[in-house]
Amino acid sequence: MKILIPTAKEMNTDLPSIEATPLKPESQAVLDALALYSASQLESFYKVSAEKAAEEFQNIQALKNKTAQHYPALKLFDGLMYRNIKRDKLDEAEQAYLENHVFITSALYGVVPALSPMAPHRLDFLMKLKVAGKTLKSHWKTAYDETMNGEDLIFSLLSSEFETVFSKEIREKMATFKFMEDKGGQLKIHSTISKKARGAFLTALIENQVQTVEEARRLSFAGFNYREDLSQPQELVFVKEV
Repeated sequence: MKILIPTAKEMNTDLPSIEATPLKPESQAVLDALALYSASQLESFYKVSAEKAAEEFQNIQALKNKTAQHYPALKLFDGLMYRNIKRDKLDEAEQAYLENHVFITSALYGVVPALSPMAPHRLDFLMKLKVAGKTLKSHWKTAYDETMNGEDLIFSLLSSEFETVFSKEIREKMATFKFMEDKGGQLKIHSTISKKARGAFLTALIENQVQTVEEARRLSFAGFNYREDLSQPQELVFVKEV
């Protein structure tokens, strides 16, 4: 069983760095395409300030020159979902579960174990980067599918937009999850709820060593409980009453 989580734009580099591993050929091709952009071109490419674009330009050049600092990916990313994941003080079983089952999906690195070394980068699949004439999704599809070979069960905490990097055959093996709040009978869903809940849900998976959809259904975490009446066989819905 594999659990897939997305990257995040917020990053924390105030961490001990770790040794880099060589880039896969697919990653090198993406990096080569990115390295063609000037700092001012990155400003419009990423739709960010000149300051952020200059920072990203430095990140890309450092990767290209093999001088970039690398960090465990799960600790490098520091968005709302990540801040709600148990990342420290794991016991032996939790650490093993994390290492064996949790994978991060990156538009630069591919599908990699959660603690793999990564350098800071903000690329995602919404970016209109062409790699040898292909979109990022087309470029990665084969490699993404290969990482899921032999997997009968995949827990996806990705957005539906990013799940489409995988082929239909792989997506059919995915269990997906939706997190909602119940405010006086009104069901609400928004990105803040979803991001926090995804992190708390992953923590519950790790702490409870969950291996099946049935075990996932039984979880209660951060005020969320499974709602069978709202769920489908492959989409589990969890609701928090507020």
